[in-house]
Amino acid sequence: MVAGPDLNQLVTLDVLLAEGSVARAARRLRVSPSAMSRALARLRETMGDPLLVRAGRGLVHTPLALEIRERVNHLVQDAQAVLRPVEMLKLNQLVRTFTLRSSEGFVENFGPALIVRVGRDAPGVRLRFVQKPDKESTPLREGTIDLETGVVERATAPELRTKELFRDRYIGAVRMEHPLSQGEITPLRYAGGGHIHVSREGVERGPMDEALGSFNLERNIVTIVGGFSTAVALARVSDLIATVPERHTGSLRAGMFSFPLPVPTSQFTVSLLWHPRLDADPAHRWLRGCVHDACVEE
Repeated sequence: MVAGPDLNQLVTLDVLLAEGSVARAARRLRVSPSAMSRALARLRETMGDPLLVRAGRGLVHTPLALEIRERVNHLVQDAQAVLRPVEMLKLNQLVRTFTLRSSEGFVENFGPALIVRVGRDAPGVRLRFVQKPDKESTPLREGTIDLETGVVERATAPELRTKELFRDRYIGAVRMEHPLSQGEITPLRYAGGGHIHVSREGVERGPMDEALGSFNLERNIVTIVGGFSTAVALARVSDLIATVPERHTGSLRAGMFSFPLPVPTSQFTVSLLWHPRLDADPAHRWLRGCVHDACVEE
């Protein structure tokens, strides 16, 4: 029987790659420099790569070491989380930064209530919001983000955990003095105005154009933007029409005229997504509840 890899080497590898120094790694792991040098030699033999090479008076990482450094760190953190005894969560003592990735507009609409709730329950917790340029699941898999909001689709990684936040639908939004703020809004009047089309990828057509096509109508798309809050901001100061999610942009549309679309459209579900490695984490579970409550109470 062939012996498998010594998983104890992962901790040593993680510290060596993080410190970039045999002496510093030895101090961190409380072993002698000679013992750490022998450990590095074993790692080099196991991996077939020098990992750290001499450059002047110090050591530098090889390309392989740079490539695997972050992944090794995540593996060690995951293992430590599995072996760590479950403790009662003390929110008033929790010090942690959570990264949430969401589409443009979500933070503006739901962020204030979430920040107030988190600050009240756990003053040591910091939220970091990042934009969602695509629907790639890699950041959740690699642990660079903790939570994500969005619509679950076929392309969504099957292992991800999800929780429904709310149902939404598309509506129209214009400035209060816009011609559409008066009278019946028919498919013809709606299609005849100048439109703002929202697309992260910059594509020129969407579901609304397909719905209008069944009436033999076509939108006059004047401009294409990458997010809903940008579309609302433009519509507020122009005669353009923004077609945006109702719940997602509730606070952004304050002072504007909003109306149901004059063509049939489908509702969609906005969900919370996270990686299963964090499913049982008490602090992460608490944060998921905070996000859910912020969306329900909005």
